[in-house]
Amino acid sequence: MSGIVVVGDAALDVIARHDKPLPHGGDARAKIRFTGGGSGANTALWLRHLGADTTLVARIGDDPGGRLIKAELEAAGVRCAFAVDPEAPTCCVVVMVDGSGQRSMLADRGANQRFAPEDVTAEALAGARHLHLSGYVLLDPPSRAAGLASLAAAREAGLTTSVDPQAAAHITDPAAFLDDVRGVDLLMPNTEELVALTGSADPASAKELLDAVGAVVVTAGLDGASWVDQGGVTSVPAVEAECIDSTGAGDAFDAGVLTGWLAGESTVDVLRHGTRLGALAVGKVGPQPV
Repeated sequence: MSGIVVVGDAALDVIARHDKPLPHGGDARAKIRFTGGGSGANTALWLRHLGADTTLVARIGDDPGGRLIKAELEAAGVRCAFAVDPEAPTCCVVVMVDGSGQRSMLADRGANQRFAPEDVTAEALAGARHLHLSGYVLLDPPSRAAGLASLAAAREAGLTTSVDPQAAAHITDPAAFLDDVRGVDLLMPNTEELVALTGSADPASAKELLDAVGAVVVTAGLDGASWVDQGGVTSVPAVEAECIDSTGAGDAFDAGVLTGWLAGESTVDVLRHGTRLGALAVGKVGPQPV
């Protein structure tokens, strides 16, 4: 498999695991851990975990956090094509994980919000076969132009493309978002994002999106995952796993799907790769492979 370029956020995550509801205005005990994060970095690391030649394109701050993130990614074998922002801090996300393993996030995108079209260079795409874009880049107005530029550059270079919408709450104009991703080979929403785009949680509703994209891969947590294209809907069940921390499960799922798809495997096997990696991700603390 030739290279995969991931365009998206690189961040520091502060993960706070708490067993009881958070009291408004009060105190609660938690287990807290600092780790690397950001949807782009997470997917890049899971791709590298699977043996893919991976490049991450992102913007970090000129600060200790950014240098730490870059060093850890490079130590894992990810090529970092980073722009360094002289003013904005590196992205930081506070992740609150409850007793059931479900996460809520407070995100300061920092330098990622200032991601610019010129940050996507020809050198970053050199030797690549595929470009995967995190939807956070497209759905935040300041960085949208950079997301569009990355997709345009990938098409011009003959790369296949995929987009994970990432955040249903930020899809305020579904028609505009679909215009932005028109021509993408794979759109990779979860159920909530599918509802935001089609009004329905039924994977079959993704057929409405096939005028804009080549295929839709829907992840539905405990309900498994589905592949939707002009040939119909193919679904597989979830892989059973104890959910310790759901942070980054979708990013891991994306990596599993992409490696299988680019290797030319069957649709069922592609989905199984995704659900297997998603199950692996939720069984540990933090969004990235150990």
